[in-house]
Amino acid sequence: MNAPHRPSPRTSFPRTIVGMSGGVDSSVAALLLRDAGEPIAGLFMQNWADDGSGECRAEDDRRDAVAVSGRLGIPIHFRDFSGEYWAGVFEHFLAEYAAGRTPNPDVLCNREIKFKHFLDAAHDLGADFIATGHYARIDHDGRRHRLLRGIDRDKDQSYFLHQLGQEQLAATRFPLGDLHKPVIRQMARDAGLPTADKKDSTGICFIGERDFREFLGRYLPVRDGEMRTPTGQPIGRHPGVFYFTIGQREGLNIGGVRGFQAAPWYVVGKDVASNVLYVDQGSDTPWLKSQTLWSEAAHWIAGAPPAGRFTCTAQTRYRQLDEACEVRVNDDGTLEVRFLCPQRAVTPGQSLVLYDGPVCLGGAVIATTDAPLEQRLRANTA
Repeated sequence: MNAPHRPSPRTSFPRTIVGMSGGVDSSVAALLLRDAGEPIAGLFMQNWADDGSGECRAEDDRRDAVAVSGRLGIPIHFRDFSGEYWAGVFEHFLAEYAAGRTPNPDVLCNREIKFKHFLDAAHDLGADFIATGHYARIDHDGRRHRLLRGIDRDKDQSYFLHQLGQEQLAATRFPLGDLHKPVIRQMARDAGLPTADKKDSTGICFIGERDFREFLGRYLPVRDGEMRTPTGQPIGRHPGVFYFTIGQREGLNIGGVRGFQAAPWYVVGKDVASNVLYVDQGSDTPWLKSQTLWSEAAHWIAGAPPAGRFTCTAQTRYRQLDEACEVRVNDDGTLEVRFLCPQRAVTPGQSLVLYDGPVCLGGAVIATTDAPLEQRLRANTA
């Protein structure tokens, strides 16, 4: 770990570097800091070396970041983190898909790029802080820094920031944490920012507008195989198990199957070794339900977990409502989490994030659950 950054005793400019993504959120984050009299500059990060095969928005975003910086009258810097992104995010992304899991690259991107390499770059430029357009808040309870949900619950991004620690939080500002999205858009319009009505980016940056299956197939040896019910009855073919995630409905292309009702089908399991995709009908199928999960080693924002077995709330996917649970921290740092009510489509590879009210405690990658088909498949490979 790098040594903690110590603010320079001299007065330096800028004091804060704003991560300028070319979107409205980072634009208003810079606007707010500038209007508060903060000496700032922007920095645009290139995180993906586009190969020209998709509609990556990097160049458009770069132009918008430059235009906003010009409008605000602040300098802007540029850094290429594509090599670091490949090694720290994309290689893990591929390895997880190859193992049949569904990773969340945004969590890794925040930990490895935005709050590591970007933070280092800001310090190299003489700044003491970084700022981003994330919808989250930071406070200090007298002992340590805490990560809190953003006020706008529909936009809260603390889920993606749960891997941050005390060093990162001490050097970070989230100017949008106390605001709602419509207010931010209006601020951008009032200031004449060119990003005021720009559509929010969605999905994974390095895939962009291209076809996900075509993109993933260029990196993983995908082959078609059988689709079966949990009882083993073949009902169709799939183009590759890596393309699907637990609970998915779209893209199965299952028509009427003799002996079954005309009801939607959902992915309920993946057997990567046998190249079999398991599906069942009904969004509420018991094959998608689990009440207990086990995780990889957890990260705690405070530096350590609460003492003993404790209760809190959790999310197993972004924008999920809080779910009450009991957490046991094992000697190796992994977690056993039992929910008060059964959960739907808890997916290995995704992030479990724990909360105490609005305070984000930390989280971990989900390793496995007690969903019936998942346990059966694990037993068969043990």
